[in-house]
Amino acid sequence: MSKDTQADAQDGAKVHAELRTSFGKGFARRLRAAGKIPAVIYGHGEEPVHVALPGHQVALLLRRANAVLELDVEGTNQLTLVKDVQKDPVHQIIEHIDLLVVKKGEKIQVDVPISVIGESAPGTIAAQDANTVLLEVEATHIPQRVEVDVEGLEDGTHITAADLKLPRGASLIVDPETLIVAISVPSSTLAAEDEIAELDAAVSAAQAIEAEEAKDESAE
Repeated sequence: MSKDTQADAQDGAKVHAELRTSFGKGFARRLRAAGKIPAVIYGHGEEPVHVALPGHQVALLLRRANAVLELDVEGTNQLTLVKDVQKDPVHQIIEHIDLLVVKKGEKIQVDVPISVIGESAPGTIAAQDANTVLLEVEATHIPQRVEVDVEGLEDGTHITAADLKLPRGASLIVDPETLIVAISVPSSTLAAEDEIAELDAAVSAAQAIEAEEAKDESAE
């Protein structure tokens, strides 16, 4: 697997998180105006910890699916998985982040994006039925995506979850029979082919009638 398909928290810069004791919409707005993002850390039976994160740095890290952030919470190191990102529906500004505490070597379940590559057989299309697949993986080794190669696949081919080539150490959680990609001929193409077949049949019938009439005329 290529390096860019797997996330490793140790490869990224440490994120400095500030503890916060003030809450409410007004305080959150002031934080965002100062270029920071309010967040909460929870999990492993620990009390939730409310922090403020550097907005620009975290926004860049969140471009990666299932981002794992190595936090420095005022001198204490904390490994966390981004579980939820709340954004303003209009401006898409990050308003709040939920972070789940994880441990190195711990197995977690995450939805990993599916990427379709290649071109199916000429005249066919590859319809992607599932955009993600639920896997169990190590918290610090989360694949960025699972690739599905459809190069040259013919009409009628179905790729299920069981057919996926999973990264090393990853286990499938969803039903193995879950449909991922189906190869088919577009309905518009089939309709055009049916229309051509009908026209050919009509032409053949007309030619047969003409031939029969010509035969009768010659017999007279």
